[in-house]
Amino acid sequence: MLADEGERRTQAGTLDSEVHLPGEWMNALIGFIESVLPSWRDDPRRPAQTGEDALTAQLCAKLASASRHTPGWDFLQFRREEPDTADGRRAIDLAVAPSGSVIWIEGREYTEYQTLLPIECKRLPTPTGHKRDEREYLYSRFSTTGGVQRFKAGHHGSSHDRAAMIAYVQERDIPSWAVQLDDWIDGLESDAVEGWSAADKLSLLEYDSPSRVAGLTSAHTRSSALGGIRLDHLWIEM
Repeated sequence: MLADEGERRTQAGTLDSEVHLPGEWMNALIGFIESVLPSWRDDPRRPAQTGEDALTAQLCAKLASASRHTPGWDFLQFRREEPDTADGRRAIDLAVAPSGSVIWIEGREYTEYQTLLPIECKRLPTPTGHKRDEREYLYSRFSTTGGVQRFKAGHHGSSHDRAAMIAYVQERDIPSWAVQLDDWIDGLESDAVEGWSAADKLSLLEYDSPSRVAGLTSAHTRSSALGGIRLDHLWIEM
């Protein structure tokens, strides 16, 4: 099946058992996830939660429902705490996978048993506590729990060249956090923390103030065996 034919069938909400999609289709997937965030946060039926695990469980349920009832996205499923493809001892917060279909993107096959897009979820600010690093969205000096660092080190998404992160912004606003993360990366570089440089900074692509949602992107080097990885960051003010 040609890529443009596959796209048309996807948008129409009907999908053969096997479909080929262009690499840039991932941009549309990121956009779909971003579009669901405000309706999830503002849903009056959503129980109030502040913890990361509870919020991510809620979001997973909302994304699963939205994809099922949105033509063009009903061939996807969203899963929680999915074992990482390359290291089953580690779990991904959210994973996007095909549902009942085989998807090909740039020559790579994805079935319902393979993750299309691994997603890590974090709170801003990081909760205070013993051995918690305020920079945990990026890096932790105490452990391997730093969000971006997990992808840079290949602990998450080592078999992918693209992944995503979602930030639940619970204090301050998104623009101030974008500046804060830039400052932290400058600090990691000046402290000569291995593997970190100004090239790891996030770029703010859009900030929609009415919906209080933003899209950012970053690109990171990994070991030569893994190659680089692009991260799409979706931030929502809670």
